Amino acid sequence: MNKFLSDPRFVGIEPFKSKVWLSSPTMHGEEQRWVDEAIQTNWVSTVGANIDAVEKQIAEYVGVRYAVGLSCGTAALHLATKLAGERLYGQAKPNMGTLAGHRVFCSDMTFDASINPVAYEDGEAVFIDTERDSWNMDPAALEKAFEIYPEVRLVVIAHLYGTPAKMEEIKRICHEHDALIVEDAAESLGAKYKLGDRWVETGTLGNYNCISFNGNKIITGSAGGLFLTDSKEDADKVRKWSTQSREAAPWYQHEEVGYNYRMSNIVAGIVRGQVPYLDEHIAQKKEIYERYKKGLSDLPVTVNPYDPNTTEPNFWLSCLLLNEDAMAPMVRGEQNVLYTHESGKSSPHEILDAISTFNAEGRPIWKPMHMQPIYRTHAFITVEGNGRGRSNAYIASSGVDVGADIFRRGLCLPSDNKMTVEEQDVVIEIVRRCFG
Repeated sequence: MNKFLSDPRFVGIEPFKSKVWLSSPTMHGEEQRWVDEAIQTNWVSTVGANIDAVEKQIAEYVGVRYAVGLSCGTAALHLATKLAGERLYGQAKPNMGTLAGHRVFCSDMTFDASINPVAYEDGEAVFIDTERDSWNMDPAALEKAFEIYPEVRLVVIAHLYGTPAKMEEIKRICHEHDALIVEDAAESLGAKYKLGDRWVETGTLGNYNCISFNGNKIITGSAGGLFLTDSKEDADKVRKWSTQSREAAPWYQHEEVGYNYRMSNIVAGIVRGQVPYLDEHIAQKKEIYERYKKGLSDLPVTVNPYDPNTTEPNFWLSCLLLNEDAMAPMVRGEQNVLYTHESGKSSPHEILDAISTFNAEGRPIWKPMHMQPIYRTHAFITVEGNGRGRSNAYIASSGVDVGADIFRRGLCLPSDNKMTVEEQDVVIEIVRRCFG
């Protein structure tokens, strides 16, 4: 990658003295107060005032009645998925998952934490292709999936990079097929969606809803997550499962499989100090997005899209999609990539390598789940039906695969809300020169 330092296209640009991150934690000082209080009062385990406060604060902010603090967003997704499976198919034996023998429709472009809980519960994920308007699950492909697998009763939705999916259509389709929704709002805390004539927060749009406080999220606890619901029964069940399913006995008695998933009061202290700054972080992320959109507007690229009439993202990550005719040759293997430069063109990995050379962090777009080695034998549904085996020597086919196309042409740009305007201007200039 050092070749960029001697490349004439980049003359005059110096590496950043301090790394410009993709999205790193932003601390404000109040976090220390609540962590110190937990330590000083000896409430450092999985009960305490910080947990109570975070559950109350986020439930009120999002607009649900109950929130349950968990060790991470993945734990929230697991228990939400387990809860859905038990509601649909009944309590499973201790050595079986609640989704054993059942398929589940899942977002295709997402981190695998959205999907793996289906496997934890012995279910089989069926991946639904992506639409171009928001890079989320395509309602038309979901309709097609229900035609092929009408018995499916559960759909797992993730809101990519903080932009809500087309939930009006997805909720209608799920209602028509008597299917439940697990909403993965890990990346979208603070994002809003217009449902009918009301603007509502993500984290309220499914039957079971989850958010994350992972280190790179819009606010963080270094770890942690929440299960969100309006059902006291569901909240109580998740709280029970997350504390090893201990029964109401004077000794440790267990009638269900349990998990060590409860949020720590230390982690909750960090989150508690972050919550007052959520809206500020979102505003900063939006400014970053808008500067990229303006600064790169004359290049053959677009930024990650959204419909302002129905969605207000939290702008967690700003992304770039190269136009097809601006793509220089690039080939990916399982762990490596090869590319060449052509004048006036570039490729995602050329841009990522150039950014990295100058001490900034980018990232490829999430590789779609149907392309992942672990899930290559699972069904994948597009707007045309079965998305597998589309190549045919005798019959013409469009071979539509929106997620694979976005992965091939897209990348995530440095989106850290501590990045200065001057630093972002340099990143923009590096991207521009990649097309030289």
